[in-house]
Amino acid sequence: MTISKMMRRFTAFGILAGTMIVAAGCKSMIVFDPKGPIGAQQRDLINLTMLLCLIILVPVLILTAWIVWRFRDKKNNNAPYQPIWSHSTKLEIIWWGIPIAVILVLALFTVHYTYALDPAKPLVSEKKPVRIQVTSLDWKWLFQYPEQGIATVNYLVIPERTPIKFELTSDGPMNSFWVPQLGGMIYTMSGMSTTLYLQADETGNYMGTGANFTGRDFGRMGFTTKAVAQADFDKWVAEAKASKNMLTEEGYQKLALPGASDLMTFASIPSGLFERIVHEYSMSRGAPPGITLKAKTLSGEKALEQSEGGQLPPGNNAQKDIHQMGNSGHNMHMNHGK
Repeated sequence: MTISKMMRRFTAFGILAGTMIVAAGCKSMIVFDPKGPIGAQQRDLINLTMLLCLIILVPVLILTAWIVWRFRDKKNNNAPYQPIWSHSTKLEIIWWGIPIAVILVLALFTVHYTYALDPAKPLVSEKKPVRIQVTSLDWKWLFQYPEQGIATVNYLVIPERTPIKFELTSDGPMNSFWVPQLGGMIYTMSGMSTTLYLQADETGNYMGTGANFTGRDFGRMGFTTKAVAQADFDKWVAEAKASKNMLTEEGYQKLALPGASDLMTFASIPSGLFERIVHEYSMSRGAPPGITLKAKTLSGEKALEQSEGGQLPPGNNAQKDIHQMGNSGHNMHMNHGK
């Protein structure tokens, strides 16, 4: 068998194997099977970017293969290699002009989609958005429905064809909220509240996950987003309210402790819980390690050493020492007054 026949067969086998691999992986590539307007736009941007890159990549690969084949070493070939170097304006324009044009087109589409896919940009719809407050915990997700007065753990139920306004924060390590078929991921960060609008155009169950490493059980932070008809959503809300499983302040403190959790539904939630979670972390820079320990802001009259923002630097004994010295100074002042 000649080398040319071997190469042709090897090339055909490679193409066939690549096609089979791509076809077999289509079901798992859920990013390319969007079920909402945000996911569809992101898929279009991915496809467009790949197409523009292939305009450069495919000709280069074909030319590389042709050069290797054309100038291969042949048996009994004693001809000397004598390249002729010369300048070609036409070729220079081709191999510089095409990449520059591709980059410019890619830049224009990137700018367009950057504004179009702003996570905090409300979706155009005749329906009022449903607010869901998302808190990432160790290692679970808490979803609060403030307008319905209910909450869930590790699962979501949303009405189809209705914008969903997610307000996201973290009561622990930074994580990343992601429902691939509905849209891209966005970070959840302690002391901050971010906004993400998504929408499901079809009923069904969609995979959700925490896409950021957060420790021991981060792999169990998956959740299911179930899109249902509006009537079914209203029915589910009524059933959740009738469950009589209340989420209290004490119950939340237990829920926030590190550990995985099963699916849970709460018929009521403490008023302003989400806002307090955000506020506590935004006002607690310099806190020593601990899930419930917060740094205390001291006034300029009592603090002997302060960091930026009037708060103590991290340290297990820093706050204790300052409090002792502050109390001592206060007693001395009272005795002097007497």
